[in-house]
Amino acid sequence: MSSIRIKNFGPIKAGLLENNGWIEVKKATIFIGNQGSGRSTVAKLISTFLWIEKALVRGDLNQKILETKNKFKNQFLAYHRLENYLNFKSEIEFNGEAYNIKYEDGFLKIKEIETKSYSLPQIMYVPAERNFISYVRTPKELKFSSDSLKEFLTEFENAKENLKWPIQLPINACEIEYDKLNDILNLKGEGYKVKLIESSSGFQSLVPLYLISDYLANSVKIQSNANSEAMSEEEIRRFKKGVNYILTNDTLTDEQKRVALSVLSSKFNKTSFINIVEEPEQNLFPTSQWEILQSLLRFNNMNLKNKLIITTHSPYIINYLSILIQGAFLKEKIDASSPESKLSEKLFARIPKDAIISADDVIIYQLDETNGKIEKLETFEGIPSDENFLNKKLQESNNLFDYMLEIEQEL
Repeated sequence: MSSIRIKNFGPIKAGLLENNGWIEVKKATIFIGNQGSGRSTVAKLISTFLWIEKALVRGDLNQKILETKNKFKNQFLAYHRLENYLNFKSEIEFNGEAYNIKYEDGFLKIKEIETKSYSLPQIMYVPAERNFISYVRTPKELKFSSDSLKEFLTEFENAKENLKWPIQLPINACEIEYDKLNDILNLKGEGYKVKLIESSSGFQSLVPLYLISDYLANSVKIQSNANSEAMSEEEIRRFKKGVNYILTNDTLTDEQKRVALSVLSSKFNKTSFINIVEEPEQNLFPTSQWEILQSLLRFNNMNLKNKLIITTHSPYIINYLSILIQGAFLKEKIDASSPESKLSEKLFARIPKDAIISADDVIIYQLDETNGKIEKLETFEGIPSDENFLNKKLQESNNLFDYMLEIEQEL
């Protein structure tokens, strides 16, 4: 299991005050907090270090070059527009499956971890700015945006090309179809068809998220079924040797090297999908938030090594997640007590079986913008505590209403 420690980076000042500062990345990891609290900052750092680790394992990233002072800042942090979050007090340490990577005193230090295997991941960062993706066609049109948004657009185009027939969306009993000839996505419902660019903001937020997640989760599932084993120590060694041979072969052109690397990589299939999603609730009605959360967890459950990382400020996401955790708990109790019981049928009549998740696989962190602290949300018998920032804000609104009722009674 991967983990990360962050201190004095952007809005993150003190970092996590427990567990020696280590933020664990579990099967489902959730970050909640106000705007400017650093939810996306943490998620982007996790994405950055996971990608660096993957590149180091594959051998297409030189450790010595990466450890030079400005490479980490100007190339890798700039990918998510984080380069200006560094200061002279910044400390970041990532502990992955294959590498320990530490940034301190302005330098990056990398240490390989002895490992018997490594799950080669497909990493996707789904940005909050995804809404206007429907309006652009090429990464060049996003020249003033981040590289991560450009990559998101690239995968969106790949997902569209893979859309051979209409697929059902999780909301409004609606389908999405791709008119390849005219490069148009259409929404289809009972008695209507409308272009995605003419649809509501909720659909423009949900469709790119859903299509890409569906496409990548199923792609990894196919690859991992073809080769279900993670990369062994010997395979990692052979892969690095092959990459080094290609990159140092002066008889090959850059294009030939790119093709050779692609062929070599295809021999080592990805065995996990790490889906990092900013604000899945964006522009969605509460019932639609429930549906998209189910979908994301279904994709996450397709593979044992898959991971879902979410940043959110929706209390519904946390409450709905609690329902799916409770569903997994009840399933376990039913299976243990009476496997033939009709209670299981009753449970899954309302709760999707393929979206439930064990409490042990979920962790929620709260970020405080006032002091730059991060804390792990407490649980009660595995269920996330009601005493969280999001529910407190709901309670505050209720208290304000009660306050005004008291004034009315005095009239």
